[in-house]
Amino acid sequence: MGKKGKKEKKVKGAEKTAAKMEKKVSKRSKREEEDLEALIAEFQNLDSKKTQVVETTCPPPSPRLSASLSAHPEKEELILFGGEFFNGKKTYLYNDLFFYNIKKNSWVKSEIPNPPPPRCSHQAVVVPQGGGQLWVFGGEFASPNGEQFYHYKDLWVLHLATHTWENIKAPGGPSGRSGHRMVLSKRQLLVFGGFHESTRDFIYYNDVYSFSLDTFSWSRLTPSGSAPSPRSACQMTPTPDGTGVIIYGGYSKVRVKKDVEKGTIHSDMFLLKQEGKDGQEKWSWSRVNPSGNKPPPRSGFSVAVGPAGRAVLFGGVCDEEEEETLEGDFYNDLYLYDTVKNRWFPGQLRVNLYLLRIGLCSPGGALPEVQHNGNRASGQALPVWGDVRGWRPAVHPE
Repeated sequence: MGKKGKKEKKVKGAEKTAAKMEKKVSKRSKREEEDLEALIAEFQNLDSKKTQVVETTCPPPSPRLSASLSAHPEKEELILFGGEFFNGKKTYLYNDLFFYNIKKNSWVKSEIPNPPPPRCSHQAVVVPQGGGQLWVFGGEFASPNGEQFYHYKDLWVLHLATHTWENIKAPGGPSGRSGHRMVLSKRQLLVFGGFHESTRDFIYYNDVYSFSLDTFSWSRLTPSGSAPSPRSACQMTPTPDGTGVIIYGGYSKVRVKKDVEKGTIHSDMFLLKQEGKDGQEKWSWSRVNPSGNKPPPRSGFSVAVGPAGRAVLFGGVCDEEEEETLEGDFYNDLYLYDTVKNRWFPGQLRVNLYLLRIGLCSPGGALPEVQHNGNRASGQALPVWGDVRGWRPAVHPE
């Protein structure tokens, strides 16, 4: 058998193994998720009693992590949705919605009837159509003791012009997951990777799904070439020409013994490219080897896509795991990746940036200490809000 035949056989074998593992995880986690469905239903029942949109000027949102922070497509505002908070004893999940006015430095809480149920580690993408839309997919809900998890596979859209939530029910989408990545590529939303975890088992994904904004339908892509290994918490950046996306870094873990797991911080990069005419598109994976000053391995960083094909990477964490201990190195450094030149650059700030620590210090402070479980945004600024230490910074040009 030639090299190509062996490679195809190996890929099919890996797909079968992943399918078996997913079935195993699904079976064991079904009971857990059924328990949590009742709790989620209670939250939805309370939300269903709200019939009017209520907007209130408010202090900064409470500390949280794994929320989504998105730049409004038509206004100088940031949109914060969801997230979680652990106070040392209890886990809290949120589905509240906030708008931050950059010029006025003010927060508004927007209570809209029938929102998505509480979640964290979801993905949110803004689409500049119909007055602006915020699309939300997936994420997870945790029990108050943080020991049981429910992974969503639902798709929602917030119509920003009318302040209404809509649950988009389209079959054939990704399985329930969190820690995945989603971006807008031309007229479609692309979803990659993520993980699903129960009390005893877990599985990481490297599949790719496309949601058409024209037909409101899901399709699973089957790209040729060598795909990235399964992972979550990676970077997913659209290419400037809109024909593909770049995947960088991320995190995954495997079980090495019965009760021993080993995590891996990925630092590789891949290009997922689309070729062909409409209706006859073909997708392919290829490995990318960028030059320049590369970031040290990390996951959970935040990414903003700026002009001229540059992605800005900030913060993140690199975990060092032993059999019974876990220590993390947190970062507050800045890197730029030029998608046109395929080159990394260390972030050298030449403008007078200031940190606005709401209620903690006035403009003129230093950069945020550390950032983890970051968010995605688009535009010429990198908004930073919230981290695992409970800070509430917002960095933007003066």
